Amino acid sequence: MSEKKYNVLFLCTGNSARSIMAEAVLGTMGKGRFNVFSAGSMPNGQVNPFAIEKVQALGYPLEKLPSKSWDEYAEPGAPQMDFIITVCDNAAGEVCPVWPGQPVSAHWGFVDPATAQGGDEEKRKVFDKVFRQIMTRAHIFASLPLATLDKAAIQREMQAIGARAPE
Repeated sequence: MSEKKYNVLFLCTGNSARSIMAEAVLGTMGKGRFNVFSAGSMPNGQVNPFAIEKVQALGYPLEKLPSKSWDEYAEPGAPQMDFIITVCDNAAGEVCPVWPGQPVSAHWGFVDPATAQGGDEEKRKVFDKVFRQIMTRAHIFASLPLATLDKAAIQREMQAIGARAPE
């Protein structure tokens, strides 16, 4: 019997950096266990070039990563999500659409690397740090024995991942 493939949606406000990188990281790390998506409450329509650099390094297909609205995942016919993960404090505090199927939700806050100041090297350092933090949390999540845990246990694990102190 094959293992269930889980649908995961990463949410942020602009869907230009953190949620994009999280989609690519879990999509790569998950080794086919997850269908991963990202979206924003107010997408700015453009992916940050430093996020594109990080995603390209993973070999994740860039055509899967346009900046898009979370509304398209709440429409009839959209994939039913198993997990909704907010990655910015703004999105975590917003009123989200009603997601069919009552997915497990969690908040994994990260500093917004898109607001980094300075030259390109300073900005890359901030993106590198946030990218490593996303990788750590995604690795822990991808390692969970989801098929053997009940929904309450999964919720606790997801919240614990989000509560991890950033390294």
